[in-house]
Amino acid sequence: MTTRKNNKPAPNYGITFAVTDNGNDIAFVNVAAEGETFYDEERHITTGTLPTANQNEKREYVCWGEDNKLPFALIDLIGKDEVMAANKHFNVLTCYGSGIRFNDPATGQPTTDEKVKTFARANSIPRYFLETATDMKYFYFCVAVLILNKAGNQIVNIRHKDACYCRFEKADKHGRINRVFFADFENSGKIDKDNYEALPLLDEYDPLGDLRQRLGMEIGPDGKKREATKERKFAIVCKFPTAGNRYYPIPYYAAVFRGYWYNIKQLVGLGKKTKIKNHSGIRYLVQINDEYWESIFKKERITDEAKRKERIDKEKENINKFLSGVENTGKTLYSGFYVDPNGNEVQKIKITVIDTKTEGGDWAEDIQEAANMLCYADNIHPNLVGATPGKGQQNNSGSDKRELFTLKQSLEIAYHDLMKQPLETVAAFNQWNVDIDIPMITLTTLDTHRDAVQVTAQ
Repeated sequence: MTTRKNNKPAPNYGITFAVTDNGNDIAFVNVAAEGETFYDEERHITTGTLPTANQNEKREYVCWGEDNKLPFALIDLIGKDEVMAANKHFNVLTCYGSGIRFNDPATGQPTTDEKVKTFARANSIPRYFLETATDMKYFYFCVAVLILNKAGNQIVNIRHKDACYCRFEKADKHGRINRVFFADFENSGKIDKDNYEALPLLDEYDPLGDLRQRLGMEIGPDGKKREATKERKFAIVCKFPTAGNRYYPIPYYAAVFRGYWYNIKQLVGLGKKTKIKNHSGIRYLVQINDEYWESIFKKERITDEAKRKERIDKEKENINKFLSGVENTGKTLYSGFYVDPNGNEVQKIKITVIDTKTEGGDWAEDIQEAANMLCYADNIHPNLVGATPGKGQQNNSGSDKRELFTLKQSLEIAYHDLMKQPLETVAAFNQWNVDIDIPMITLTTLDTHRDAVQVTAQ
């Protein structure tokens, strides 16, 4: 087990505990840990090193989470909850909008420049953008790699690197992060000097200027021109800023893991499953008076005890068949009764229907409340993703949902502005005359005779 510098145990991203019924363990569940065990409240920086061919060279990276496994824990926890998983899918789709568009600045229409169209085809821009949106919604940052041609005068490829497999080099004395390392950090013990990438990181504020200076195309801030680098791969990091986090942002939705609502929803789901599983599916209670059997024995002249038992079993089977099966729906059962000397009715057969309408529904309001809280953490109105089902559950009208969707799309502009930066760098470096746009999908009303239109944020 790894330990922290202050000798506290390493973080545990899940708590396993038993749920019992009358003292017997019936299920185990692993949910998010509570409080400081999930995120390091003291913001300790834990570092690791990567091997190099030169033993004297030290490549030190900052761990993501104190055991360097935090992004994988986030993915697992989100994947265990159907509401959070669906929310992430919805957030990725709304962030994608209508996708990346390379437009002619003069007309606002898609460009006809063959160089731009060839680049878009060769780099599968829709896939690149979806991958970027996924990382932004899960981790609040994404990494793009620009690949130049051999001459170093054109960017020919752009590639997305999965954020969960990226780590930042420890900042130098000036606070500058110089490299991004890409490797299988989920199995960090298997990383050797030949199976990871060390990518030079361009300045987050001015990646284009930094790239041109590294290639000897521009004079730097110090008034000097650098010798052109032989590097042909460079990383750009698009990071959504969160307070107090120098390296890896802590997504705002992660508050559900630091609090209790994720745990509550997991426990409610487990409780409902356990109750349904451990309760029998009895539909009817049949009460039979002993005199009913005596009347049958007398009528059918059964005196042998073995035959009497056989006749009782047969009659029970007949009643059970009568009560079950679609073909018996609407049939009537006749049974005698008499009044005793005290005036009470004594029935020979009494059938009681057991109410199962609320079976397993004890926590219906709790599960709805927990689902709504998870939607709130993901910045999604519950009505947009179906977390508030049924009639009378504050479902909005179609007009309200249309406005909610439009509002949700407009909130993606901040992410779009960050995510466009790598492609804007490509366009400027390659000297393309294009505007890069990410149109939003705006739902329309029926009188427009269209389901949706694309709108460019102004």
